[in-house]
Amino acid sequence: MDDSVPQSDLRVSIVQGETRWHDPAGNRDHYAGLIAPLHGITDLVVLPETFTSGFSNDAVAAAEDMQGATVDWMLEQADRLGAAVTGSVQLRDGDGVYNRMLFAAPGGGLAHYDKRHLFSFANEHERYAAGNRRVIVEWNGWHILLQVCYDLRFPVFSRNRFDAARPGLPDYDLALYVANWPSVRSHAWKTLLRARAIENVSYVVGVNRVGTDGNGLHYSGDSAVIDFLGQPVSECMDAEVVATTTLQAAELHAQRQRFPALRDADAFNLEA
Repeated sequence: MDDSVPQSDLRVSIVQGETRWHDPAGNRDHYAGLIAPLHGITDLVVLPETFTSGFSNDAVAAAEDMQGATVDWMLEQADRLGAAVTGSVQLRDGDGVYNRMLFAAPGGGLAHYDKRHLFSFANEHERYAAGNRRVIVEWNGWHILLQVCYDLRFPVFSRNRFDAARPGLPDYDLALYVANWPSVRSHAWKTLLRARAIENVSYVVGVNRVGTDGNGLHYSGDSAVIDFLGQPVSECMDAEVVATTTLQAAELHAQRQRFPALRDADAFNLEA
């Protein structure tokens, strides 16, 4: 197998939690309890979108910065678990507040992606600043695309392309979508996760919250791990749950060799 594709399987843990409304300290404690048993049995822990507050425009006023308690907490959890930890929070950077997906690795490694597509239907664009760059991180030999909620509806932004650093290979192996996706639109969530996996010949992991938020919106979870054929490997129902699934590196590589559809894709450049 080429040394620029994943050499080993990746254990991914979905954390489908019931996020408390506007309670960062309480949420950090709650999620710490949910993920504590994962030490030694996972490589990557995926938390929902805005897991410290819920999806709220009013959380902007209390947004932390990159030196705040939540960034420190994520780095601490990564060290404690011996695994990467990712999820999004509201973070202030300069003059703006971003819906920022953090990716913390053991030993202090930290990357982030700022949500590109803001949910104007809920006026997110009036309170938050939009990101303007796609972010792919490398972890345990896997190239991982970071995406947040509404980004799922815009396939061009997440299209797998060939990477100059990996000649002849797509630029990612796994796409992560963290979300607060209301149950009224659950069919779209489940359908689009499968579509992104099929069209990009990639694993896709979607992690949503459960429960009812402070705006009265209900979330049915429906978190899932989808393989490169669009088939669910793991699916969660409407309950708080932590589930660990192993992504198969050899099977992904074999499918890309067996059916190299991406080589026929259109070439294009993304503009901000």
